[in-house]
Amino acid sequence: MDPRVTLNPRGGYRFLPGIAPYSSGVIAEPGHEIVHVTLSCPLPWHKGLVAARRYLEWIELERHGLCGVELRCPEPHSMEGFIDFNKDYRALLEEWDILVDGENPVARTNVAPVVAPPSETVLFGFSYSRPSQTYATTFVVAGGGELPTRKLDEQRIVRLGEVTPEAMLEKARCVVDIMRTRLEGLGATDEQLTMIDVYTAHDLRTPLAEVLVPGLPAAANVGVRWFYSRPPIKNIEFEMDMRGVCQELVLDLA
Repeated sequence: MDPRVTLNPRGGYRFLPGIAPYSSGVIAEPGHEIVHVTLSCPLPWHKGLVAARRYLEWIELERHGLCGVELRCPEPHSMEGFIDFNKDYRALLEEWDILVDGENPVARTNVAPVVAPPSETVLFGFSYSRPSQTYATTFVVAGGGELPTRKLDEQRIVRLGEVTPEAMLEKARCVVDIMRTRLEGLGATDEQLTMIDVYTAHDLRTPLAEVLVPGLPAAANVGVRWFYSRPPIKNIEFEMDMRGVCQELVLDLA
């Protein structure tokens, strides 16, 4: 486990610090488990997070149990636009007193569907920690693209502006390395994965065979769920997130 992994005592989970808008991943504390929720009807992101909080309160959990957020945006942002959106998003978490010693503990994925994108950024799903007697290790690895530093700097994007097959393989290798680093940093293992998501508008067959399965052997057993989507920042072409959970819920919070 990465020594930077930090306890969220009010949330029942630990998190691997990331950047201001989100953490790199979360893992349930003993006596807790992380549950994943997909919304049957996505909601505008602010309204959706309010609905998620009300749901947690309805099942007698505190808002601090919120540990993962999945968003869908209309199109990839410019780097400046992404930073601006993140300020509003983080401000809401600050208002709710979610932060831990100034660090954002909540993991996040935010991508832009290629087909039928939403007209505004919406909440697609979320994860939360709850008391549980399960012995399983449950966790969420936050979304990450081929930007292998904690700094949001376009010039650090791997093979910036290139989408050749060779460039896409290098981008995929970068992202798989990020996923493995986060997974191991949380103290979880490949064998504990139950879901592997890939977000790209490019063909996935060669990266799957040459990069994903060799780098994440669990992909051969649990499969890979491909979302025909673009990462949230222009010129990033390949993104992934992962999780290991016992419960996958589909809820209508509208």
